Amino acid sequence: MAALLRALGRLAGRWPNRCAVCQADGEGRDARLCAACVRRHAAPYPRCRLCALRRPAGVEVCGACLRTPPPWCAAWAAADYGYPWDGLLTALKFHAALDLVPALAARLDAALPAEASADLDAVLSVPLAAARLRERGYNQAALLARAVAARRGLRCEPHALRRIVDTAHQLALPREARAANVRGAFAVEPRHAMALHGRRVALVDDVMTTGATLGEAARTLLAAGAAEVRVWVVARTPA
Repeated sequence: MAALLRALGRLAGRWPNRCAVCQADGEGRDARLCAACVRRHAAPYPRCRLCALRRPAGVEVCGACLRTPPPWCAAWAAADYGYPWDGLLTALKFHAALDLVPALAARLDAALPAEASADLDAVLSVPLAAARLRERGYNQAALLARAVAARRGLRCEPHALRRIVDTAHQLALPREARAANVRGAFAVEPRHAMALHGRRVALVDDVMTTGATLGEAARTLLAAGAAEVRVWVVARTPA
């Protein structure tokens, strides 16, 4: 069975595919985002080390994060949340475009410097509430976390964090109401509590907008004994 799975994996790496943005022909799962579109739409920019918003060159931390630092120690984003990433992530999140996961994970992996995973103990993901997970059938953040962890040879613990309150969709709320909406929404799975104590973890999500959801999740992990939390997201909504 293992040999069959390896053979299927090699076949998937050569299977004809088409770029989800420009429709150019290619091969393999990563071809869902062709090299030309990656160069055009995923150019690297200087970003704040704490909130991953774009910043002027030479400025490591933005003024907002100097005044009010987030609970995590560092954050990285592969791109701004705009064309074509908004459409790709919406397709993944709400329309089961699971074929995009390898290519999106590849972009996130490419955006992470070596320090992002240095001395890291585990990769976690922002969870969905049980009812929403049943409705959707999958958690896009968990799929991305598994894929990026595999690319980096890291352990993934997608079930370490639970969402215990089925909050309203953040997209439907004004920015100032989002922190209150997710307050108390997360808990550490008891079976993972001891394993998190003193550990350095990365927390993966598809998009960071205000940072309210990731902030509450990070505070929950730190309260449970995690030594530090790093944030990895595919896209960051511009300020």
